[in-house]
Amino acid sequence: MSGLGTWLGRGFLTLLFLFFYLPIASVVFYSFNASALASEWTGFSFHWYAKLIQDDELLDACRISITLATASACSAVLVGAWIGYVLATYRRFAGSGLFSAMVNAPLVLPEVISGISLLLLFVSLEQSLGWPQGRGMVTMWIGHTMLCVSYVAITVQARLASMDRSLTEAARDLGAAPLRVFFDITLPLIAPSLFAGWVLSFTISLDDVIMSAFLSGPDTTTLPLVLLSRMRLGLNPEINAVGTLIIAVISVGVVGNSWYLMHRERAQARLLAQAAQARSPRAAQVPVSA
Repeated sequence: MSGLGTWLGRGFLTLLFLFFYLPIASVVFYSFNASALASEWTGFSFHWYAKLIQDDELLDACRISITLATASACSAVLVGAWIGYVLATYRRFAGSGLFSAMVNAPLVLPEVISGISLLLLFVSLEQSLGWPQGRGMVTMWIGHTMLCVSYVAITVQARLASMDRSLTEAARDLGAAPLRVFFDITLPLIAPSLFAGWVLSFTISLDDVIMSAFLSGPDTTTLPLVLLSRMRLGLNPEINAVGTLIIAVISVGVVGNSWYLMHRERAQARLLAQAAQARSPRAAQVPVSA
């Protein structure tokens, strides 16, 4: 019975991985197709990659998406880090429950509602104050930042909640100012969570469609919107080429990050082993009593 359960488990995992990764493999495979039909293989070719380099619309959309995702991720980390720090350090203050609920609201609120509300807000501001003048990069940046702040705040708050508070208390007892305690002790300890929040925010912004559809202008169309509009006209191997390049960049980043983490863990293990060996007493140095 245990053998049957093992085979069933392996079969289920195999089907699950095939369901996840077989479509991705098909995108990569058909990106090298010489045919204009995305589902009919006629021969191996780099034609669609060469055509992609000459596609100004897709290149401009890639530039806009990367610029927007970078700016949104940086601003989300700056705002979300302070929100998470406040929620983790000052747990009980006037309005803390309402503040926490407002921070977590974008996580459960449908994105279409957030997009409509921001669109109506920007239209009202333009009619009353003259700003912003139409929809564009600024409106999308504000919307994407609002969308990503909650993820960064929760990540930083969770890291601070598990942090040893005796470190900051010891620094304050030794006379360190609160600002120096934050930059010398707290910030290095939460740096991994800040990096994780930045990567998550960058991915969410780069992949967003709904918020960008409401807040984008005619000259600021992101890559997901361009791909969606072209998909309505039918599949094109050029879209597969774009997907393959994105998969390649993400794969290189994941492999590089995994290699870095493994290298750092091994270096830390070597340092701990050397420290333990240095502290261990040597029998030759122990005096023998008469």
